[in-house]
Amino acid sequence: MGVSLAHPEPGIAVITVDYPPVNALPAAGWYALAERLRAAGADPEIRCAVLAAAGRGFNAGVDLKELQRDDGHRALLAVNHGCAEAFSAVYDCAVPVVAAVQGFCLGGGVGLVGNADAVVAAEGATFGLPELDRGALGAATHLARLVPGHLLRTLFFTARTISAQELLRHGAVWRVVPEEQLGAAALALAREIAAKDGTLLRLAKAALNGIDPVDVHRSYRYEQGFTFEANLAGLGDRHRRAFIEKREGDAP
Repeated sequence: MGVSLAHPEPGIAVITVDYPPVNALPAAGWYALAERLRAAGADPEIRCAVLAAAGRGFNAGVDLKELQRDDGHRALLAVNHGCAEAFSAVYDCAVPVVAAVQGFCLGGGVGLVGNADAVVAAEGATFGLPELDRGALGAATHLARLVPGHLLRTLFFTARTISAQELLRHGAVWRVVPEEQLGAAALALAREIAAKDGTLLRLAKAALNGIDPVDVHRSYRYEQGFTFEANLAGLGDRHRRAFIEKREGDAP
């Protein structure tokens, strides 16, 4: 369990998240992910990074049980900062980042994927922000990088998910493949990118970030302020508790 960093081929780093059962990360997990991504970008031999996950889903967001175990605000602040660090590490990684997504990609998962440079998805993968149902806000900044504005608002207000095939039609996903081919497809794209000149790739990544119309760091931190406001109003705790109780009640 944790976040691993591997080098399966020259010039390519693979960062894999493995937090069973659903890859819902505690605050420490978000920081560990940020650390691995920064390490990959800092390695002069690396020209492309792949962000992947073990298990049946890419990411289920934050570990809500960790938040509920804290009577104060320390856990919420820790996970807020941890998410911001991980999302920023994807975006600021000195080399291109390819996200390989299977199963569910929810909440913080959208934050990671929305900040990636390219996305390869497995058939059946779904993406969404169930934040309103969890008493929180956030990552609309990153969903906005995947879908048009009005669709973003509809998805956010309804907490609905969108399929990988739909994102492919919107141009947000590079390829959709059978799940057993996901790793190979992500590596194939990474290999094609890594074949380029490493210095030019790093310059290109910095240049593309520099011309982005939205400052993703400032935008996400602005959203997080409303999450904290909802928590102070008691909404966060109420909705998280209801979700956890329902999930435990549905368990066999």
